[in-house]
Amino acid sequence: MTTSVSTEKNVQRIFVEQQKNYIAVGKTTFAERKKKLQQLHKAVMANKEAIREAMFLDFQKHPSEVDLTEIYPVTNEINHALSHLRSWMQPQSVTTPLALMGSSSRIKYESKGVVLIISPWNFPFNLTLGPLVSAIAAGNCVMIKPSEMTPHTSALMGKMLAELFNENEIAVFEGDAEVAKELLELPFNHIFFTGAPSIGKVVMAAAAKNLTSVTLELGGKSPTIIDETASMKSTAKRVAWAKFMNNGQICIAPDYIFVHESRKDEFVSLVKQNIESFYTSNPESGNSYNRIVNNRHFGRLKSYVDDAVKNGAKVLHGGSMKSESNYIEPTLISDVSDDAMLMTQEIFGPILPIKTYKNLDEVVNYINKGEIPLSLYIYSKSNKNINYIIDNTRAGGTCVNHSAMHFFNNHLPFGGANNSGVGKSHGFFGFEAFSNARGVLRQHLPISAIELMMPPYTNLKQKLIDLTIKWF
Repeated sequence: MTTSVSTEKNVQRIFVEQQKNYIAVGKTTFAERKKKLQQLHKAVMANKEAIREAMFLDFQKHPSEVDLTEIYPVTNEINHALSHLRSWMQPQSVTTPLALMGSSSRIKYESKGVVLIISPWNFPFNLTLGPLVSAIAAGNCVMIKPSEMTPHTSALMGKMLAELFNENEIAVFEGDAEVAKELLELPFNHIFFTGAPSIGKVVMAAAAKNLTSVTLELGGKSPTIIDETASMKSTAKRVAWAKFMNNGQICIAPDYIFVHESRKDEFVSLVKQNIESFYTSNPESGNSYNRIVNNRHFGRLKSYVDDAVKNGAKVLHGGSMKSESNYIEPTLISDVSDDAMLMTQEIFGPILPIKTYKNLDEVVNYINKGEIPLSLYIYSKSNKNINYIIDNTRAGGTCVNHSAMHFFNNHLPFGGANNSGVGKSHGFFGFEAFSNARGVLRQHLPISAIELMMPPYTNLKQKLIDLTIKWF
């Protein structure tokens, strides 16, 4: 049981081995799956220090932030599954219509088979093992491609999982985009991908060749709306936390702000105070503020700011950048034109554009002109305003008077719509994503109602058909 070597021959070999094994894994009992999840939980807890160290080496992430945003979501997902898995695995009886009298109906959740998880670099542990928990709970064999941009974390996950599982059940493949390409050529039963919408389209196109189902956790421009009634002290704190945590490299981070024009100055002032409170007046020298994952993404973000400033945007706070350490200071920026890259591309970094508005109609119209966001955040004390925004926009998920917290509730479905994602995850919704809901109808009586209407057709049978159409 060693970390899988990412060669084309090895990919093919392990895929074949998992295909041979998936029926046996799919037939595992609740007790057997429970044991696997408990072993995974134990391994996560035993490797806490190693996980923290790997994350720091990959992008200088503070240990407390690793615990909160990487380890806790995984242990929470495991604990939730352990609490509910027995009921999820039970066949679900459903109503049988009177026209099918004499039969019963149920839904059996069965494993999809051999599945692929392609995970991103921004939360490499959380967004690899979270979906894996759902895949194990559903009884699948799993092949995993973690990101090459966080090599220390990817190597650690490979080692951990190789110590727990045989490769004919779960295998990790390190490597670059070529490895992902090799994997995507295989006829998996399901693919779970987390990443950018542009790559999501590539994954979906590859899946279509094999009619493989997909769950795509993507991203986009997640707006935050702050109306004139909002409690600005808590609003500024929660927005600053959700935006600058992980250096803004979060798919559900507030991507841009719409604040009522009467509250802008107060909001900006309080966000500045919270940035200093969180990260000191010099975030670069503190230990709570991590870095951009690599120089390519640093350059991308710098070009966004340069483009905005060149076209009249004003930096209200921050703006300091150091290429040699991939450091970008928490940055607030206003007067950004709608066609600037900051407003047309997902930012995925510690830069927060701030726009003002007079009435909610203009905010709703602006949001609805773009793609459906993964998340939409509302800060308000007005139920009328809250309901108006929710009813007149579309989003994968929404928090009211907080940001990003919906991700941590496993009773809620998590995911986007269209450009921001396909399908849902977490809790039962993750179990469902990795399962086939198999409908089973069983006939109990010797003669079914439908047999009274089988050929040859007569006037009496036609009357029975007419009654069935009208009433049953």
